[in-house]
Amino acid sequence: MASSSSSALAADAGHGADLAKRWCASCHVVANGQAVASADVPSFASVARRPDFSSEKLAFFLLDPHPKMPSFPLSRTEAGDIAAYIGSLRP
Repeated sequence: MASSSSSALAADAGHGADLAKRWCASCHVVANGQAVASADVPSFASVARRPDFSSEKLAFFLLDPHPKMPSFPLSRTEAGDIAAYIGSLRP
């Protein structure tokens, strides 16, 4: 099970899935039913399987992503929800 804090426990993975489909699916494969994405980037499932995965760290990253990733106007709650969704994909 992924490590989580009380804020991560309050996150809404279902809402995160909806946000991921809207904001992230053009570059990342965000769900099992999605066959292809337009960029050579990791799928959300592969991100979730990383041994060092942390929903909390990912949520903070989403608020200030790396230069190759577009900056989305995500609130802290939305970033936490997306991170919770990705965490829910852990085997």
